[in-house]
Formats: sequence, structure tokens, C-alpha cells
Amino acid sequence: MSGYKLGDTATDFKLKNVDNKPFSLANIKGAKGYIVVFTCNECPFAKMYEDRLIALHKKYAPQGYSVITINPNANEDNEGENFKSMQKRAKEKKFPYVYLADEDQKVSSKFGAIRTPHVFLLDRDLKVQYIGTIDDNAKSAKEVKIKYVEKAIESLENGKKPDPSFTKAIGCPVKRK
Repeated sequence: MSGYKLGDTATDFKLKNVDNKPFSLANIKGAKGYIVVFTCNECPFAKMYEDRLIALHKKYAPQGYSVITINPNANEDNEGENFKSMQKRAKEKKFPYVYLADEDQKVSSKFGAIRTPHVFLLDRDLKVQYIGTIDDNAKSAKEVKIKYVEKAIESLENGKKPDPSFTKAIGCPVKRK
């Protein structure tokens, strides 16, 4: 699967949010960066990370790094991943961030997202600074030793390159159409 590599500049996109409004990265004023996460409703790994994504957004959005979640499996023919199901999940979990439907998979393909969840941390100039997993323990938030995304943001805040800048995304495969 091709897609963005570290150092590439991502292009902005416009996708429908669960509030039925179009969303693009340009909508976030004063952003220092963007935590773009490809996720979905049904993957057990994606579900395990929902509360951590909520916490990540609440901690870092006020500092200029918002979580932007995108469902690459959004498909009206798939009851568990269709737009209504996305809206229901966002409401149930009270997502404080956008949850976007990538129904034609153009955005997820451009990024090279292969798993749910799969993180791409972009800086203010949309340059890819980190790709991979959220932390080192998908199964237990309490047993996390390394918070990769937080560590990457802290590096950027200190004018440094994230280290590591790449980890293997852990989760369910994106369902390519």
C-alpha cells in the first residue's frame, strides 16, 4: 500500500462529519498540528482506543493538536459502519472530535492507512511527522508504558523530530472496496 511517508506534505481534504457538515483541516483555526486517526465502529482494537482518543483530544486540542478521526470503512451497505451507525457511535461515546466518513476511501488511500486505528501526526504545515500506533498496549490503557503520539507531540513542541517517528499500527485491516 502506498501513501504518505514521513516528511511528506499531506493535502487537505473535505469529508462529511457526523453532524452532517463538511469538514477540512482548514476548519481548525490556530492549529499547531493534527492527530489524524483512521478508525471505525466495529474493530475491537478501534473500540479499545476510543477512550484514549477522547483523552488525547481533551489534553492536546487546547494546545493546538486536535484529534481528527476518519472512518475508512464507512459504507452505506455495511450496517455497522454506515453513516447512521457512525452518528450513533459518536453520540453514545460523546466524541469531542470530528468523526468523518471516507466513503470513497480516497483520503485513507492517499494517507496509506492500512489498519484501524492508524495514526498520522501532521505538523502545522501538514508535514507527516509520525505514523503508527497510539501507544504500546492496545489491550490495556493501564499497562501502557510508551505513549507514542504524546511523545511525538512533545518532540514537536520542543522543536525536535519525533523519535520514534514510525511504529507498526496495530488493529483490524481497513476493508478496501
